[in-house]
Amino acid sequence: MQLEMVQLSRVVFRKYGNFIDNLRLYVRGGSGGMGLQRLGGKGGDGGDVWVVAAKDITFKRIKDKFPQKRFIGGVGANSKALKGAKGDSKEILAPIGITVTFDDGKIIGHLNTEGDRLMVAKGGRGGCMYSAFQPSRGKAKHIRLDLKLIADFGLVGFPNAGKSSLLTAMSNATPEIASYPFTTVRPHIGKLIYKDYKQISVADLPGLIEGAHLNKGMGHMFLKHVERTKQLLYVVDVCGFQLASNAPFRSAFETVQLLTKELELYKEELLLKPAILVVNKMDLPGAEDKLLELKEQLQKPEDFSDLLPDDMIPKNFTAFKQVVPISASTGFGIDHLNSLVRESLDEEAENANKAVHEEILQELRHQVPQHS
Repeated sequence: MQLEMVQLSRVVFRKYGNFIDNLRLYVRGGSGGMGLQRLGGKGGDGGDVWVVAAKDITFKRIKDKFPQKRFIGGVGANSKALKGAKGDSKEILAPIGITVTFDDGKIIGHLNTEGDRLMVAKGGRGGCMYSAFQPSRGKAKHIRLDLKLIADFGLVGFPNAGKSSLLTAMSNATPEIASYPFTTVRPHIGKLIYKDYKQISVADLPGLIEGAHLNKGMGHMFLKHVERTKQLLYVVDVCGFQLASNAPFRSAFETVQLLTKELELYKEELLLKPAILVVNKMDLPGAEDKLLELKEQLQKPEDFSDLLPDDMIPKNFTAFKQVVPISASTGFGIDHLNSLVRESLDEEAENANKAVHEEILQELRHQVPQHS
């Protein structure tokens, strides 16, 4: 099994590393060519600018190769007779799995597979009799390329919950692991490969902190990657979590609800994703008793909401498909977790197929004449 590492760096350098997950580019369609009035000819249209998804492309490579970040289509040819040639189109090769937007946030489209393409700036029209044979300039604008990881499962947890260790145990991936928070400062994706060669991707994403929805810590940089995962694996330390000596201690139950609230405050739709709760570090003393307490609290979470600050109580408590105790360091429960991950994805795919079939049947029923 191999680890796929998203090799990124960032335009703005922050204390957690050099990490690019978005680019702002200037694009302009090529100007049209002049029309030939004497013969009533039409100048060639200017070239368009396209963004095209390609393998082995990173934002860093784009930035290094095109430091000015300006992309302009070719100029249309002047009419020598009846019609001038169209200007060359400009293609911007970009990573797979990006969203392309205008500066105001309006989405132009998504590039999810190799070869997907989006026109981002149209070339100007060539001069003709309707424009007094004068050409027009191409459209100019700023666009943003925004990378959001695509994975089957995303690991969601506060720092030091053991997500990197879990990814290693699940997939033989080798992310950096250490006994201090914020080890992960860039996403890693591990591949789970089953005996029938089925592959499932699991993304280890940088640790959240309280206030991530306000862009504290790695904030939005982390949360946006959760959007493109199919399902979630919440990972919590069975013994609880404390970010620093001056920060409040959070039990495993509190940690679960704070994670839920951070996702809710960023984008409520994230909570519609199927989720499995992974309770890590079951090799620690007293872990079994703490696990029993957590399970009891999760059965009626509203009865224990007084443990949370008022502004951090979720509107809706997450109903987990499974609560899975594991120890990433000893390997306890990992095989069982891998099986549940497979079952959960297979179930989701089966339900999606049933929904499609039902939709087709409904459409066919509407098309068949009803006889009294």
